[in-house]
Amino acid sequence: MIDTLEQGFFGIGIQNGKTPENLGVLWRSAQNMGASFIFTVGKRYAKQACDTHKATGAMPYFHYDNFDDFYAHLPKGAVLVGVELDDKAVNLEEFKHPRRCVYLLGAEDNGLTKTAIEKSHHLVKFDTRLSVNVSVAGSIIMYDRNLKAKFGQTMY
Repeated sequence: MIDTLEQGFFGIGIQNGKTPENLGVLWRSAQNMGASFIFTVGKRYAKQACDTHKATGAMPYFHYDNFDDFYAHLPKGAVLVGVELDDKAVNLEEFKHPRRCVYLLGAEDNGLTKTAIEKSHHLVKFDTRLSVNVSVAGSIIMYDRNLKAKFGQTMY
């Protein structure tokens, strides 16, 4: 019998992604790291060579025209985790991942919108000297989630 209280899921996506290559790399990582779904907010996904595993055919892909559309369609019970270099953000090393959540990343040049930052239930960041590529940032977040889950340190 499945204990539905112990089950979880996560989705990951980008708000106003700068390049389609970033999306393809993130989608490939999401498929490999167990994401339940992927999405874009703003600019639409364009098929390109970086998504060599064809993740959009292997898991649900959603597109939202804008942040309000995305926010209105968050899965019931999901926690929104914004990934952003912000003074209010918690360091990834200290972050306890929600069991059911959606990770939202911003483009490298502009980050998340002010509204996305304000409406995120949590903000998380990690310590790097310079900003990293959005697909790398997403991969680090998912790896951290999986590593902490493996050692029983994640999920609330």
